[in-house]
Amino acid sequence: MANDIFLLNISGQDKPGLTSALTGVLAQYGAKVLDIGQANIHDTLSLGILFEIGTGKKSAAVLKDLLFKAYELNITAKFTPISLEDYESWVNLQGKDRYIVTILGERLAAEQISEVTKIISDKNLNIDSIKRLTGRTSLVKEEEYPRASIQLSIRGKIDDKQELTAKFVQVSKELDVDIAFQEDNIFRRNRRLVCFDMDSTLIQTEVIDELAELAGVGEEVKAITESAMQGEIDFNESFKRRMKLLKGLREEVLQDVAERLPITKGARRLIDTLHNYGFKTAILSGGFTYFGDYLQKKLDIDYVFANQLEIKDGVLTGGYLGEIVDGNKKAEYLQLLAEKEGIDISQTIAVGDGANDLPMLNLAGLGIAFHAKPKVKNNAQSSISSIGLDGVLYLLGYHDRHIDLLD
Repeated sequence: MANDIFLLNISGQDKPGLTSALTGVLAQYGAKVLDIGQANIHDTLSLGILFEIGTGKKSAAVLKDLLFKAYELNITAKFTPISLEDYESWVNLQGKDRYIVTILGERLAAEQISEVTKIISDKNLNIDSIKRLTGRTSLVKEEEYPRASIQLSIRGKIDDKQELTAKFVQVSKELDVDIAFQEDNIFRRNRRLVCFDMDSTLIQTEVIDELAELAGVGEEVKAITESAMQGEIDFNESFKRRMKLLKGLREEVLQDVAERLPITKGARRLIDTLHNYGFKTAILSGGFTYFGDYLQKKLDIDYVFANQLEIKDGVLTGGYLGEIVDGNKKAEYLQLLAEKEGIDISQTIAVGDGANDLPMLNLAGLGIAFHAKPKVKNNAQSSISSIGLDGVLYLLGYHDRHIDLLD
């Protein structure tokens, strides 16, 4: 027996029992639900039900009864007949590659969303769903920490991912918005380890620059640090040069600096949430274990790998102990931690701001340049520059309700 296929679109004021009532009508006629989806914006419902029903009297009767039920519920019903050919073409799309585009900013304007979706449309990619990840925004009450994020699930064939990413980067620069692009695969939904750079990422300072100020060599060290972060000079060489300039600094100064470390906005919210959801966390830093260990206790970080200062008789010697933790060493530690935790490298996340973070950012399943230098931002998979460190949670697909539930 031949069957008809219809798409039922419902719109109107949302109310309890609405979906039950409509599917109850379909059940009376033995209809088969092929797809169903619902969205609510400001208590206004948009519901779609794709269903199959026997052709003839049964088909006509179910449409009539659905219209009556919609009238009773004071909602609008619209029916669209779908051909078998169109339905099968739609079914065949499910094998297409899937991606996630996350848009982040303090506030999101129509222009930003328009430009991002235009890029997606120009590449003949289909947007399957759009989801708001941040809470509702008051227009009266001023927010202490404004942030907005939406997630687009897209589908289709991408011939040149680098070109697409470059277009997103350009819009990001022009419109002051963060745009992250990821493959929607099993690894994205099963990340287990997050590794952070420390200076200018987990904390809002470069510790070695602060120590240099206290040692009276601030300008010299700051110039070397900046050059190294921009990738203009080798990190190892810059590290040795800066260490020699710190010779003679007393150990008690380190404690004073540690107690005043400015934690980056959103860091505590991010790490607490990660731990509550079973993630492991690590500091992989070209800075110093003295401060990494302090942050480990303060933020409950699982692992710390950094450089160890050489201290004799309570004074810095200008030297260090062990190997220098440079960019390659960070990537090596990331790999070792993944193996230790028994996870695939694709299940890892790395977050950093400097050129020496690029090896681990590019090795991780998701590399995030956080308020990073231009060279780093342009070469990383994703970046966050508009909001705090908890923006990482939105790239993982968490909604504010998943996070605030744990507070």
